[in-house]
Amino acid sequence: MGIKEIAKKTWKFIWKDDSIWSWLVSLALAFIIVKFVFFPLLSLTLATSLPLVVVESESMHHPGSFVGNTIGLQDSFETWWNQEGSWYESFGIDKAQAENWKLRTGLEKGDIVLVTGHSEPEVGDVVIFNAGQTYPIIHRVISIEETPNGKVYQTKGDNNQVQLYFERDVSENVVIGKALFRIPKLGWLKLAFVELIKAFR
Repeated sequence: MGIKEIAKKTWKFIWKDDSIWSWLVSLALAFIIVKFVFFPLLSLTLATSLPLVVVESESMHHPGSFVGNTIGLQDSFETWWNQEGSWYESFGIDKAQAENWKLRTGLEKGDIVLVTGHSEPEVGDVVIFNAGQTYPIIHRVISIEETPNGKVYQTKGDNNQVQLYFERDVSENVVIGKALFRIPKLGWLKLAFVELIKAFR
């Protein structure tokens, strides 16, 4: 049997065969392509080791409707600022500045965030960084200090009442990247799978 014939049979098996084996092979191929081709290319393009991140907590949640938070309606921002704005004002950040932030309506649990390492974070950007926790942290930059050893960031979760202890001294070498935009709620596919695995442990 020639190579051409083998290729034809393989193609037919993967794409036209309805058997369980064909489905399993297709699933395995999809996993291999995503893990070993798509993600490495995306990492290279966006200059970060974590080009896609699933939000796993509610520390960046804003009050308001699901629709408001998803499409970034202004009323969601207003509600959040009325509740939390005084903290930011005490930190030297006013409402006019906050209104110009990217992702000003926060992030929701289950959102997928596209991350880039191409540009340095600015105040108001949402960054992903390692803080010695189980998973990287996804919080907003609220201050930047230039030091002899490089930039040091302070961050805060939009939905947290206070800064966490590890957010007051975030060196630039632990920053994985900053958020470009989000895909609302699609990450729940991963979160649901993870929760299912945990339930059977």
